Amino acid sequence: MLYPMTTPSRALIDLSGLWKFMIDKEVQPIDPKQPLPTEDVISVPASFNDQTASQEIREHVGYVWYETNFSIARALKSERLVLRFGSATHEAWVYLNGQEITHHKGGFTPFEVVINDYLNDGNNRLTVKLSNVLDYSTLPVGNYSESTDEDGHVVRHLDENFDFFNYAGLQRPVKIYSTPKDYIQDITIVPNVDLDRSSAEVEIKTQISDGLDNVKVTILDQNGHPVAEVSGTDSSVTLTDVRLWQPLNAYLYSAQVDGFKNGELVDSYSEAFGIRKIEVRDGQFLFNGQPFYFKGFGKHEDTYVHGRGFNEPVNVLDINLMKDMGANSFRTSHYPYSEEMMRLCDREGIVVIDETPAVGLMASFDFNLSILEQDDFEDDTWKTMKTAAAHKQVIQEIIDRDKNHACVAMWSIANEAATFSKGAHEYFKPLFDLARRLDPQKRPCTYTSIMMANPRTDKCIDLVDVIALNSYYGWYVGNGDLKTAEKATRDELLEYQAKFPEKPIIYTEYGADTVAGLHSNYGEPFSEEFQEDYYRMASKVFDEIPNFVGEQLWNFADFQTKFGIQRVQGNKKGIFTRSREPKMVVRYLKNRWTAIPNLGYKVKSDTQDQAKKLTTK
Repeated sequence: MLYPMTTPSRALIDLSGLWKFMIDKEVQPIDPKQPLPTEDVISVPASFNDQTASQEIREHVGYVWYETNFSIARALKSERLVLRFGSATHEAWVYLNGQEITHHKGGFTPFEVVINDYLNDGNNRLTVKLSNVLDYSTLPVGNYSESTDEDGHVVRHLDENFDFFNYAGLQRPVKIYSTPKDYIQDITIVPNVDLDRSSAEVEIKTQISDGLDNVKVTILDQNGHPVAEVSGTDSSVTLTDVRLWQPLNAYLYSAQVDGFKNGELVDSYSEAFGIRKIEVRDGQFLFNGQPFYFKGFGKHEDTYVHGRGFNEPVNVLDINLMKDMGANSFRTSHYPYSEEMMRLCDREGIVVIDETPAVGLMASFDFNLSILEQDDFEDDTWKTMKTAAAHKQVIQEIIDRDKNHACVAMWSIANEAATFSKGAHEYFKPLFDLARRLDPQKRPCTYTSIMMANPRTDKCIDLVDVIALNSYYGWYVGNGDLKTAEKATRDELLEYQAKFPEKPIIYTEYGADTVAGLHSNYGEPFSEEFQEDYYRMASKVFDEIPNFVGEQLWNFADFQTKFGIQRVQGNKKGIFTRSREPKMVVRYLKNRWTAIPNLGYKVKSDTQDQAKKLTTK
């Protein structure tokens, strides 16, 4: 799927701004053939929840309605016109001038529809009905139920099966773009790097409509100078003296694709790409032939007022804060992030673990690990969850969207699923097979493991290329006891390394809730002192383990969650506050991460010497 942009043959209309908005109380039917019966407005793109002073709106479960009006310039009427949603959370029915034109389920991937046949000559009314309901068939997973009020009306209830707020709405840009009637449909780019010769064979596959009869591809360097040219919809070109895309040192080429009909140039599109080689071998994650060490974060799309909505200034700030600390990566926990963020990471050299919204795939949650010792432990997860269809759909959509991004180094198929329960392997193997079949660049695949899934109980580790662990010794287990946490962390990592010596290991979550400004002479939990002590403890262990290749802490910044006795205005595990103010631990992590090279750390021959130097800092 091509990102919408203006080119010599394409125009772009941005529908951002104020839209009419109302929640559907399901008392009276709403007819999309008529204008919405409200004068209230909401800003798009953004979550709707935090834009009003109404608790009813913020906590609404069910349906909401959006509406805007637009006109099409006469010069574009003869073009193919496409309405595109960056996302619509979580299910959308779209009406143009009263006619339903498309439907999409899944709140974090784009969808589009050709609208020429539904347009009026003058004003056009675009209406969107959204549902924020989640259940055991959706991703993320929600615990959904219904009751009836005293008037006999249905009351919908949703208890999220995950630890972040269920922000919803038109959270990403809504745009109309034009193409010629005969047009370039899609572009797939696969760089195959020969590191010894500093060259790369770049495969470019172009999907075109039937009307085009020829394609020319010009490869441009980052300065816009042509370096190669080739023709055909399925072509390859060899580049010499290539500039590699490196972590925190990005270099982007672009493929200028021109489509012709009877010798006349009809459509043009430019796709940026980076040339880099990713391998997993002998317990290492290799980036352009060198061991790569992940330094960074689990994260959220979460800011004041915008909620989960697209917020480009904050995206830019977040990347700059990461780079200032020496961080080189993050995971899109727990859903695909906006395309704009992925394009920014391409430019800035930030390595991304791209994750599906498969969070909440667990019917029961219990830190009583002893119950898992039986080989055939089974809870109700893989009997009650009906998410396989949604899971396959989102894997297809995320790979279709992000396949060409240099920043994407690995796919995360799920977060903290019940991989310890009987039936997990049968559920996940077809999904891993699908991801590997669909990805043209054959990136590594993983999932992030919850603590109940340990080296003895996890039934799916054979499916992953990299072992990714979410671990909270010293916080959720043995809260405040860092001496015991250090031993438990070390023992578990050594056990993983011994049992799976060919697989690299990373931490994709570890952390401690910390209230900004709370201090303690005694290093008490929730204090800023404890947070730093916690990370120092974990770092010491990480540096001892040869196959340990990355630390992505939880979380980059405090974020909003549902209400709960452990959640005071959200999750406080951020090393930054929600407004991006640093907590005390940021200085320690900056000193640590700037001392660890992005490439070449933990080369097997001198792992211990490097670890010793780092642990004495």
